[in-house]
Amino acid sequence: MVQKAKILLVDDRPENLLALEAILSALDQTLVRASSGEEALKALLTDDFAVILLDVQMPGMDGFETAAHIKRRERTRDIPIIFLTAINHGPHHTFRGYAAGAVDYISKPFDPWVLRAKVSVFVELYMKNCQLREQAALLRLQLEGGGGKGAVAGREPAGLLAELSARLAAVEEQAEALSKQLDDDSADAAAVATAAHLERKLTGLRRALDALEPGTGGGASLPSQN
Repeated sequence: MVQKAKILLVDDRPENLLALEAILSALDQTLVRASSGEEALKALLTDDFAVILLDVQMPGMDGFETAAHIKRRERTRDIPIIFLTAINHGPHHTFRGYAAGAVDYISKPFDPWVLRAKVSVFVELYMKNCQLREQAALLRLQLEGGGGKGAVAGREPAGLLAELSARLAAVEEQAEALSKQLDDDSADAAAVATAAHLERKLTGLRRALDALEPGTGGGASLPSQN
């Protein structure tokens, strides 16, 4: 079972963090506070996050600098960042946000429903990727077992393959439904690209699993999960 996703909220003003928690509480995920860029970077050292909501205007390390540090780290470079700002300096300022690696740039005050919807998309993508990694780990056990030793927890290889196929089918169905939700002009380009990448990984995993079926030679190699 996939645990709840963690969402990192970064803002130097406690009232803003409280407002974000109120907006996102309906998603029923784990909300983690950080009151500065430095505190956010410390949190990212130990925990995995589905998405980061990052305030631009902060004393000391601002949002742009914080994002730059996040994108330089291999562990965190792929975490989606949504910038939140109370001021709008025009297209140049917005472009700087996207150049820093943000998937979205939202000016305050923002529509709570819109923000929650945007965050929920990245949470769903994160959960699907977690499920995909779980299926890949189980498949790797079978590939490395190679026969009798490949039985996991006393199960025969054929039974394990059937269970893996069923679990993968459930993830494929959920990923397809998510892609359909994103199939419109208003969808974030970053979310669409992430969903497409997820579908490609699912296809590769399905091919590897099908190759293990009796009569196919069983010589498949596990697709990369990068």
